[in-house]
Order: sequence, then C-alpha cells, then structure tokens
Amino acid sequence: MQSLRAVSRWPVENAATGVVSADGRVLGTFGDVERRFPLASVTKPLTAYAVLVAVEEGAVEWDQPVGPATLRHLIAHTSGLAFDSDKVQAPPGERRIYSNTGFEVMAAFVESATEIPFADYLTEAVLAPLGMTSTALTGSPAAGAVSTVSDLLRFAAEVQSPRLVSAELVAEATSVQFPGLKGVLPGYGSQRHNDWGLGFEIKSDKSPHWTGAGSSPRTFGHFGQSGTFLWVDPAVGAACVALADRPFGEWAVAAWPPFTDGVLAELGAR
Repeated sequence: MQSLRAVSRWPVENAATGVVSADGRVLGTFGDVERRFPLASVTKPLTAYAVLVAVEEGAVEWDQPVGPATLRHLIAHTSGLAFDSDKVQAPPGERRIYSNTGFEVMAAFVESATEIPFADYLTEAVLAPLGMTSTALTGSPAAGAVSTVSDLLRFAAEVQSPRLVSAELVAEATSVQFPGLKGVLPGYGSQRHNDWGLGFEIKSDKSPHWTGAGSSPRTFGHFGQSGTFLWVDPAVGAACVALADRPFGEWAVAAWPPFTDGVLAELGAR
C-alpha cells in the first residue's frame, strides 16, 4: 500500500506501519515491522483482551466488586479512580476518567482470581496463542508492553475475526459502555461523548480525534504516548498499526489524521 509510505515523512527516527484485513490478510507494511517499540497505552487493548479471556473462562465476572467499583467500570474508565493514583474522583459510572490506576487494579484482580502473575496470564491467554513472540509485558498493565508491527497485526486480525473469545464478547467490548458520559480524551481535550468500550476507545463523534476525518464512528482502538496507535475500522474491514520512537505531541496530532485518511482512501479504492 503506497499510503503507508507517508510514515517516512514523519519527524521521527524510526517508524513502522501495517494494515491487516478482517480475514487476516496483511495488505501492506512499511518500515521495520520486526523492530520492538514501547507501546505505552497501546498496552491497554492487550491487557483488556486478556481480561476478556478471563471473563469467558469464568475466572472473573463483569459485575464483581473491585476496588471502588466493578470490573466493568474499571475496564471502561468509569470507576472514578484518578489517572495515576488511588484517589476516587467520582462515583462509579458517572464520569469517564481515563485511569492507568484502574487498569492496574483490574490486572491485579485477575492475577488474584487466576493465581497466575498477570504478565504470564497475558502471555498464556493472548500472546502465545496468536504467535506474538516479540511482545512482552515488562511493566504496568496500563502502559508497559513492548511489541512489533508484525505482532500487533496478528492481534488486530484476532480482534476483527476472534478465535480466542467469542465474537459476541468482542462485539460487546467494542460497543459503547456507559453511554453519554463526558470526559477528557488525553491529548485531545474534553469530549461531550467520551465513548469507550471494554478496554477499547471508540471514535463515535469525538472531535478532535487521532484517527482520520474519514474514519467511521464505529472505529475503535487506542493510541499511546510513545507515538503509537492501533485502530480498527469495521466500515472498511481493516485495521492499521503504526509504531514510532518519538513521544506523542503536536507532530502526531498533525501527522496521524491525514495518514489514516490516506490509508482509508487506498482501502476504498481497492
């Protein structure tokens, strides 16, 4: 895909990208797709998927109390926990407060329920079955994974055509949970409808946003402060991964949306 070459013009030292269709075909790549990059918050969809496996296995349940809220509140950023502390800033379900702490509490709960260290559970439940051999959780389950474009394309294919969990559960995870909540989308300010699923951010009508002007409202995924993103757009039946080695900033705000629109235009022309 020629559109992927646009990453060569990003103001970064290293970048790699790829697109995978819903049937698992890699439609194109650019850059060193085997280079390992820190994912920052693109870790969260991986962590969330391990939690989906734990739910489907019956190890945990969405409505179980965990900390100040429930498992569902934690994974949907509605627990009320602050971004990076255990301070409770709102009652459960009332505000969308993006919380690394919430993901850490959630992972600790799964670890306790399964009696398996969470990093090991993630590997056993998600990474190993998908052949993601270059991916590892080396730090916080909210932001501490490293991976490659090749591995994340395998994950993006799984999310589009699930094998590890039921399609119904993935559909729930990529649908809006606790609709109508306001909140701040990090890097993009206050959003009237700050919609999230179960570990996946959903574009809906957010503006501004890190995806493209042509991205459908059903687009879901995540971006990370390390200069990384993964989106899935069901309207075009494809997903895109881009990893870079420069922290998120104005360069990404300027570069990412036109890049995504270029990818979408090429997909639409196929």
